[in-house]
Order: sequence, then C-alpha cells, then structure tokens
Amino acid sequence: MPLIHASVANETIWLIAALATFGIITRPWGVSEAVWAVAGAAILVLGSLISPGEAWMAVRKGTDVYLFLAGMMVLAELARTEGLFEWVAALAVRWARGSPRRLFALIYVVGIIVTALLSNDATAVVLTPAVYAAARKARTEPLPYLLICAFIANAASFLLPISNPANLVVFESHMPPLPLWLERFTLPSLAAILVTYIVLRTTQRRAMATEHAAEVPLPPLTRGAKLAAGGIALTAAALLWASAAGLQLGAPTFAAGMLATALALLLDRRSPWHIAKGVSWGVLPLVAGLFVLIEGLGRTGMLAALAAGLQHLAQGPGYEAVLAAGGSVAAASNVMNNLPVALVAGSLGGAHAAAHLQDALLVGVDLGPNLSVTGSLATILWLVALRRENVQVSGASFLKLGALIMPPALLLALAMVALQHLPHH
Repeated sequence: MPLIHASVANETIWLIAALATFGIITRPWGVSEAVWAVAGAAILVLGSLISPGEAWMAVRKGTDVYLFLAGMMVLAELARTEGLFEWVAALAVRWARGSPRRLFALIYVVGIIVTALLSNDATAVVLTPAVYAAARKARTEPLPYLLICAFIANAASFLLPISNPANLVVFESHMPPLPLWLERFTLPSLAAILVTYIVLRTTQRRAMATEHAAEVPLPPLTRGAKLAAGGIALTAAALLWASAAGLQLGAPTFAAGMLATALALLLDRRSPWHIAKGVSWGVLPLVAGLFVLIEGLGRTGMLAALAAGLQHLAQGPGYEAVLAAGGSVAAASNVMNNLPVALVAGSLGGAHAAAHLQDALLVGVDLGPNLSVTGSLATILWLVALRRENVQVSGASFLKLGALIMPPALLLALAMVALQHLPHH
C-alpha cells in the first residue's frame, strides 16, 4: 500500500509541476507568472506532498539568487528611468548606419560581453529592455534582436565562471582557476557562440530584410545615467572579485545595485518610489515558487534516477561519454529546468571526476536550455522582460527556433571538449 501511495504522490507532483510550468509560460487569463509558480508550490504544501519545513528550506536555498536578481533589477530600472538605455540604443542605431545586419552583429557582441561579465540572468534583465529601446529608435521589428538576448544568454554562459550561476553549482568547491577555466572552455564557448550566431541570423534574415533609421538624435547622458553605468561596471567588478574569492554572487550584486541607486537618488534629491514601483518584484516569488517545485520533483526520485543514468553514461568510452553525458544533461535541463540538473551534475563532477566529464556536464547544463523557454531561469526572466514591453513569444515558436539552434551548437561545443581532453590516434 505505501508503494501505491508513493506512486500516486509522485504522479501528483509531476502533474502540479507541469500545470504550474504551463501557467508560467502561457499566463492563462492574463494571470502573472509568479501566481502560477506560488500556487503550484502552495498546492504541494497544502496537499502534504512536501512539508512546510521542506518548502521553507527550498525557498531559503534561493537566497543568493534573490539578492542577485534584486540588485540587477534595481540597476536595470535605474538605467531605464535615467535614460541610459535610450542613450545606448541611440548610439547602437547610429553605429549600425541603417544596416540590420550591422545592428544584429553589434547587439550580439554586446550580449556576449554582458553575459560574460554580468551573467546570463543579467542579459535577460538588463540587456533586453535596452535592445527593445534600440529597435524602437530604429523604427524596426524588435523580435529578431530580442531573440539575441535569449540565445546568447545561454550560448555565452560558460565563457567565465561568473557567466552563469549554474557554473558555481556544477563545480561546487572545486572551481578551476581562471587560467585553467579559459584553457578548458574558450574553444567550446566560441564554438557555441559562432554556431548560435550563424543559425539565428540565418533564420531571422527575412525579418531583417529592410533597412532601418540611421540618424537618430543622441539624448544627453544625465548624471543619473552615468551613475547607472558606473553601477553596472561596479557590479561587473564585484562579480569578478567574488568569483575569484570563491564567494556567492548575490550579496555583491545587491550591494552594488543599491549603492548606485542610492547615490543617484541622493544627488537628485528624489524619492526611491519611482524606482521601486518600476521593478518587476514578481520575479522573486516566481523564483521562490520554482525552488519549491524543484524540491517536490526531487522527492519523486527523478533526480536520483538522472544521477544514476549519468553515472552509467560516464563509464563509456571517451568521445561517447562526452556526447552522452552532455546531451543527456541538456535534454534533462529542458524537462525540469537546469537548476536541479546543475545540482545533479555537481554531485557527479566532483574533484576526482575526469575533466572531460566535468566539462561535458557543464556545457550541457549551460547550453542545453537554448532549446525551450523552460530550460533556464535566464530564459524565463527574458519572457518576463518581453511581456513588460507587450512583446509575446510562445513556447512553441521558441521551441521551433531552439530546435534549429541548440543541437548543432551543443554538438560542436562537446566535440571541442572531447578534442581538448581525449588522446588523438
């Protein structure tokens, strides 16, 4: 009888998680993403599928993520209200000189830099509204350029250790020193970035067929805008320092964002209300709800089964092990989000694991989510940012595009991992 109860409970958890995910992506009846995530988490607790204590522990696991996102969102709102995004957008449009291809390449390069230095979540939160502003100034269709923000956020997320918080989870306490990281991941990263660029630009060629406005007025760069830019630069420096010191990234990001905002408000003698009301605070309960849903999925034995399967795959021959482990982790990330998958990968890729297996697991966790909107937190945050600008992208249309972009990028990146680590014959 207990086995039957356990089976029913597992199926119920799966159903609740699936319905909550469906609600987050599609927002039926216009209900916020956060409501669906919190409702799913609440049902798990009220239905005694997980205990209140377990739910609270799951929420607390996300503390560093909440601090990171709060700092980034406040910085992004300061940049938006002070006109930094408008200034950057006008500059980008001028540099593009009316060429959609040039504007596309320019935004792609900026996306690589933002992801590398501020993380993939920052690309979703900070870069997306700036790109929308650039497209609006150029009087052109914004979607091809907005798609860059989603796909480069994951494709460039293993350039540096700080480029994706999941990197810290996968490597836990055995993070490679920066020179060794660059030696191991530069070629796979460049491969993923290049393939993603080629496929994305090819698929968006028709949407960028006509030239856009070339000459737009460059607005003045206000003191508040300069402080916002300084805050973003300070955050990048703080993240690099925290990563080198082996510290969590949330507190430095939060401190940098709040410091820049406080200085701007004090110098202009303004109330913080106009910044606070513009921040998408609903992202925080959304993420907290996701952590509880992930905790529930963990109770079904799914994570243990994934770990056992990966352990078996890792015992195969070199090239096959790299492709199997990286591909399996990539697929699993789209089924259950890459946060819990990163935890499983971290448990397998310990200090004594083979380097090629560690690298394959990391590439799968970071790049795999480019298949679907549920794959990573960065893509979910990107959707939230789009909806704020009244831009809609369906899960099905993203999946259709992701199916063209992610597999070749993943295969080439994993091939680079295998070539770097395995003996040549």
